Amino acid sequence: MEMDWQPVWLSLKLASVTTVLLLLIGTPLAWWLSQTRSFFKQPIAAIIALPLVLPSTVLGFYLLLLLGPQGAVGQFMQRLGLDTLPFTFAGLVVASIFYSLPFMVQPLQNAFENLGKKPLEIAATLRASPFDTFMSVVVPLARPGFITGIVLCFAHTIGEFGVILMIGGNIPGETQVLSIAIYDHVEMLEYGQAHILSAGMVLFSFVVLLTLFYMNRRTEVRSR
Repeated sequence: MEMDWQPVWLSLKLASVTTVLLLLIGTPLAWWLSQTRSFFKQPIAAIIALPLVLPSTVLGFYLLLLLGPQGAVGQFMQRLGLDTLPFTFAGLVVASIFYSLPFMVQPLQNAFENLGKKPLEIAATLRASPFDTFMSVVVPLARPGFITGIVLCFAHTIGEFGVILMIGGNIPGETQVLSIAIYDHVEMLEYGQAHILSAGMVLFSFVVLLTLFYMNRRTEVRSR
């Protein structure tokens, strides 16, 4: 039985790129949500959490409309002379960012809120700049939140199906990720290959969650 590794590597590449971008996007967003008392805090938090309750096909459908040739983003890109994003790897990354956003923002927001005001006030009395305070005080103390967000985003992106199918289709070598490849094998009654890929996903998910639990447990013990 010949194993097709391309969907596996494409899934790992997609999860890695998405996680790095979400770390850059989600960190300032989570910090703002943890510190602000703005009227817009709850509506924005609800929008970020939408992928947790919406079927992935619903989110994928509206992203397809938005990013497609008739959508606002698609028309803007065409005016710039660029190709539209659906059925490309870049489109998969954009869709994955929307779909996995709450898995990065919510753990970070909880970690930032649990810090309290005292560490920030001590840093202020030492005349540390906001950037120094964030990098030297907030980031080390919020380490469990960063670890949880990174691990969950990576694992969640690896397992995406509905959004990926709507935005990326099923193009081998371009947009056919692991979950789509499993679906493909089942449709063609190739249960042996589907079983190998599915068992790999189960094992991967178990190892990721076990590692996360051990790391959080270790952090809790150290903080006592």
